[in-house]
Amino acid sequence: MTGLTVASTVTWPHSLWAAVTPQGPELPELAGSEKADVIVVGGGFTGLSTALHLREAGVDVAIVEAAEPGWGASGRNNGQVIPTLSRPDPEDIIARHGAVGERFVHLLRDSASTLFDVARRYGIEAEQEQAGWVQPVHSPGRIKIAERRVRQWSRFGAPVELLSREQVRDMLGSDAWHGGFWNRTGGHINPLALARGLARSVLGLGARVYARSPAVSFERRNDRWVVKTEKGEISGGALVMATNAYSGEFSKQLVPDIAHEVMPVLSWQMATQPLSDNVRKTIIAGRQAMSDTHGELYFARYDARNRLVTGGAVIGPGNKAERLKARVTERLQRLWPQIGEVGFDYVWNGYVGMTSDFLPRIHKLGPNAYGWTGCNGRAVALTIPLGDQLAKAVRGAPDSELALPFTNPVPIPVHGLMRKLAPLMLLVYRRRDAREI
Repeated sequence: MTGLTVASTVTWPHSLWAAVTPQGPELPELAGSEKADVIVVGGGFTGLSTALHLREAGVDVAIVEAAEPGWGASGRNNGQVIPTLSRPDPEDIIARHGAVGERFVHLLRDSASTLFDVARRYGIEAEQEQAGWVQPVHSPGRIKIAERRVRQWSRFGAPVELLSREQVRDMLGSDAWHGGFWNRTGGHINPLALARGLARSVLGLGARVYARSPAVSFERRNDRWVVKTEKGEISGGALVMATNAYSGEFSKQLVPDIAHEVMPVLSWQMATQPLSDNVRKTIIAGRQAMSDTHGELYFARYDARNRLVTGGAVIGPGNKAERLKARVTERLQRLWPQIGEVGFDYVWNGYVGMTSDFLPRIHKLGPNAYGWTGCNGRAVALTIPLGDQLAKAVRGAPDSELALPFTNPVPIPVHGLMRKLAPLMLLVYRRRDAREI
């Protein structure tokens, strides 16, 4: 991924979202010495949601963003709003975290609706469609995955439904899958439009947002937190580190323990040319978001212009974008033969923060200081209610009332080497995907 060096102007990826989304608000850099009640480092979904909920409670808050709101993962992802984690199910979460894990499960259950409700409350136009999220299974034996998830999420009141092979075929317009399940609260958005809309809402409530100001360090000084940038510093009574997969990308010294407990993995996204109405009506006719059970994930959703927004993974040298176009073209034509010729107008990438067990990491960094990482590809829905919880923590809510399973940072051994080797996991996923369970 390119563009990590932030100058007076920010270079955006050649993404669909950057091409179609109105510009965000003009924002100042952090220069000189400033103060706030709460400092939020990171202007993605988590940081913006935290600031939004703090301002709703009347708390003075300032965001310090390395580039511009939505420049990182929040504006580069596929935009699927999925109210689950990628692999752990409710029983896994509760087995790990107990009572707070159960509260976290309830947060996840409602996370998609929380996002759509916030967008409606603030009049944010982000091409949002709460059409549901479907997870089809790619081999007969993996129907057990759908059955388990429907059973567990039903226990916690989620609106999930098991789907037969015929139902999936009718829903998605393809015979490629063997059943699955869906959750009616999910859907999809233009993620960059959501980030910029949240930024405008935060500013409208009186918060400050400093852009093009990478935080290089923070420290505890005279019972206050002090965040330093190249041109200034800001002090506050509380601190929220909302940098996720980009925690170590602008400053290796900022939060090394957090940066080294997550593996930033490039996720490639791509958008087709707009499909004709006749073809579109035969492919995911209900416009649901879709991501299946492959480790090398098959996923797709429509944007507002009837582009199919999908993506894939690629390893090795060479022109990765062109290789990916060929690979994903073959995939789309195999899944949906009626699609015909496929052309891609946009191909881009960004980091996904992966953890070894696919669970997020949420931490106390010191007195009234918090941080998290490890979205594992599920940050869009998760981060909005997570920001609300972090805002409550900053305001003094007891742990017993929070849906935040706190842990201590545990860095991955030989992180630098493992980061270089991480793309090779794609070979493992492909082998597993080919096997029945």
